[in-house]
Amino acid sequence: MVKREEWLVVDGYNVIGADPEVKWHPASLEEERVKLIRDLSEYQAMTGRQVHLVFDAHQKPGAGVKTNQEKVFVYYTRRDETADEFIESFVKKNKSPHRAIYVATSDYLEQRMVFGQGAYRISSRELLEEIRVAKKNLSEKLRKEEENQVRNTLEDRLSRELRQMLDKWRRKK
Repeated sequence: MVKREEWLVVDGYNVIGADPEVKWHPASLEEERVKLIRDLSEYQAMTGRQVHLVFDAHQKPGAGVKTNQEKVFVYYTRRDETADEFIESFVKKNKSPHRAIYVATSDYLEQRMVFGQGAYRISSRELLEEIRVAKKNLSEKLRKEEENQVRNTLEDRLSRELRQMLDKWRRKK
């Protein structure tokens, strides 16, 4: 059986705003975007879901921009286009029987719209919790691997007799 591809589409500012540790301030907004991209990149590596992150850019002039940062597709909407409008169009254009699309937003109307198009919905807080749990699980896994890691030294691969002979030779000097 072929496993369905999974995509996660994230309403960036909605998720940033749902984080209780974030203090909304224009000076820290770029820092919060970078942090979210880093977190989603790690989340993508741990879950295998392809991540598409959308930020409103309707206050900025110019056409929409798509970049790839840390293997996360990052979209800035066109002027006068909201992230919600972009996400609805994106889901409609990319839905497929071979792909499950999850949309992370706490905007109730947006959740209903994408659900109606066949996408799954995740609240922003649920996504933040999934990221937190995934990071914790990864840390525990790495710690256990480190504890269980067997030393792979030359001494470990030598026979007992040969080690004793080399030890005697070393002590004579």
